[in-house]
Amino acid sequence: MSWWESLLLGILQGLTEYLPVSSSGHLTIMQDIMGLQISDAAKLEFDVIVHVATVLSTIVILWKEIAGLFKGTFTTLQWNEEKTYVAKILVSMIPVFIVGMFFKDYVEDIFGSGLTIVGICLLITALLLAFSYYAKPRQREEISYGHAFVIGIAQAVAVLPGLSRSGSTIATGLMLGDKKEKLAQFSFLMVIIPILGEAFLDVIKFAKDPSLIQNGLGVGAVVIGFLAAFISGCFACKFMINIVKKGKLIWFAVYCAVIGAAVLIYSLC
Repeated sequence: MSWWESLLLGILQGLTEYLPVSSSGHLTIMQDIMGLQISDAAKLEFDVIVHVATVLSTIVILWKEIAGLFKGTFTTLQWNEEKTYVAKILVSMIPVFIVGMFFKDYVEDIFGSGLTIVGICLLITALLLAFSYYAKPRQREEISYGHAFVIGIAQAVAVLPGLSRSGSTIATGLMLGDKKEKLAQFSFLMVIIPILGEAFLDVIKFAKDPSLIQNGLGVGAVVIGFLAAFISGCFACKFMINIVKKGKLIWFAVYCAVIGAAVLIYSLC
């Protein structure tokens, strides 16, 4: 992988991670267009690296909120609002933990299965976003534990390439009746620990078998991709929070439908 390829892919990851259009799907599409001569394992490792970069951009943009949660959780023994919020985030991570523990190999196989699955999942993302836009359930003031778990299921299913994680979790929350002003922040915070945990496991795997560079990823390409994803992710994170508050997700549904249909036609022809 050359430096300009990693730069382009890193920017693409950063811009699409927080938009409900599937960053993993876009990476798969772009990697196919570029005709990258690296193994599927190396592509997956690069995806994990740039996902970590965007998680760090989340921490930067939402630093005040994260610091407030830490302070409220660890500086007092009394049960408070911050502890409740953290507990709900932990509940939301149960489904993705189960998928990561028991179905990781299966998911990795799907990532190497081509563009057909990406096109189908983009169309499903479009449907979810459209349903959430037109659905008008009674709104709740706070995200409940039950809703947090259901949103977590949406996040676990969204490991499929082309099925947007942010789109799935936010759309699910909107259809459950949770307020859109609260969903974006919750959606972005709930992914931090799972992605960092995945990266930690990959570091251990890399230490045992340093074949990553041999599979086509150089250190320079990794660094450039990481920085590009981090910087662009900072802009996209802030932008997406404002978009969700305004409720203009229908245009992303149209976009996913068009791209998904185009990818599906291309892959089947």
